[in-house]
Amino acid sequence: MVRQQVGRYLADICQRLLERYGQQQWWPADEPFEVMVGAILTQQVSWRNAARAISGLKAAGALSPAAIRRMPVSELALIIRSSGYRNAKAKKLKSLACWLDSRYGDNLDELFALDVPQMRRELLAVHGIGPETADSIMLYAAAKPVFVVDAYTRRIVNRLGLAPADDSYAACQQLFMAHLPADAGLFNEYHALLVQLAKDACRREPLCRRCCLNDICQFAGYKGNNV
Repeated sequence: MVRQQVGRYLADICQRLLERYGQQQWWPADEPFEVMVGAILTQQVSWRNAARAISGLKAAGALSPAAIRRMPVSELALIIRSSGYRNAKAKKLKSLACWLDSRYGDNLDELFALDVPQMRRELLAVHGIGPETADSIMLYAAAKPVFVVDAYTRRIVNRLGLAPADDSYAACQQLFMAHLPADAGLFNEYHALLVQLAKDACRREPLCRRCCLNDICQFAGYKGNNV
């Protein structure tokens, strides 16, 4: 498909998802640092378990960069144990908190004032932050127009027949960013809707008949998948 066709196709998908599921209002957090913490805690685990860990940090009065820096890794790991890989994630949170202090004096406004390329480079240099986590922080905490690619996004893109030849994070991200307006609100809502679709219908074992995209999906057209 040419550029304009891809853009219309992606816009149609978003509209269908919005009509089916409504606005998602994601990311659920009280303030930006909580989003940053959640982006690390949700790595390789369900949001439900990550949210339990965040609630534990709130209850312990430890949901701030300073509190995380003061807390021993072993104690922090115990509080976030529901998020899985607790020792590794505790070290990641400590690295993030120490970096915020040394680089920005815990001033998130200064961090968020960076342009997208520079902010991404700096986040990727922090231990425990990869492309998906960095982009989640930029989109959901800093409201930067960056499209987040996760396993759900890849699954849906592949089944729709939209997967780029270069099966990389950057190529999949560019599919959206090159064909849609550079709007943080749009990217926020679109990504959240794709997650909802993946949980509701486009599962590992898909429920194609209940999917609002089944008439335009290559995978749904395969014999035996329209179940």
